[in-house]
Amino acid sequence: MLLQIEGLTKRFGGVVACDEVSLAVGRGELHAVIGPNGAGKTTLVGQLTGEVAPDAGCIRFDGRDITAMPVHRRSQLGLARSFQVTSLFADFTALDNVALAVQAHAGHSFRFWRDARCEMQLREPARAALARVGLSERAGVLVANLSHGEHRQLEIAMALAGRPRMLLLDEPMAGMSPEESARMVGMLRELKRELTILLIEHDMEAVFALADRITVLLYGRLIASGSPATIRANAEVREAYLGEQAVGDG
Repeated sequence: MLLQIEGLTKRFGGVVACDEVSLAVGRGELHAVIGPNGAGKTTLVGQLTGEVAPDAGCIRFDGRDITAMPVHRRSQLGLARSFQVTSLFADFTALDNVALAVQAHAGHSFRFWRDARCEMQLREPARAALARVGLSERAGVLVANLSHGEHRQLEIAMALAGRPRMLLLDEPMAGMSPEESARMVGMLRELKRELTILLIEHDMEAVFALADRITVLLYGRLIASGSPATIRANAEVREAYLGEQAVGDG
């Protein structure tokens, strides 16, 4: 297993956002985490990246205990995250944004405003990352002129700039049109050939199309984990979350 989580717990006052959650993600697996709003999904990802300190439990990445490791060290080990809300430089091109991500991951100082826009050792990896998300032809376009779906693709390209071993994707299809979602599903299907992915997502069609395994959270508690077929057939999951949107039933 590349990622192992054991008994992960996080409280915010009287709210238990993550209640002794344990799960494992195998190498090359796309593991989806689903659940209604407030289920604790983003808190879980925050603990995996080091942005939220757990109150209890253990996180191991490739056999190493990273529970107390700072964010930048986890990134250096190969964990990369995208966020629910994009954080991009609107007045820079798509290529400039990814070049800055390459530079930041390499540990360069913030003297980059000019250098990252001209240094080949930054721009070539940036072009490669854009190609992997299908944005090669949009490299020279200002971020302000890209569509919402392209913003999400660009954010993943920036996560890929550090050549991660595992991607943590927090609702990459949020706010997308059906056409944009379809493109994102196709892109993630290609990426899962090369990377391990933990996917937080509300789009159930996308989840069931992509996931090798699915974990369901409810009020911070893990209520089910298994194959898409197992989750689809789970009565507790249907009642708590899937309801009428259970996928594949016609």
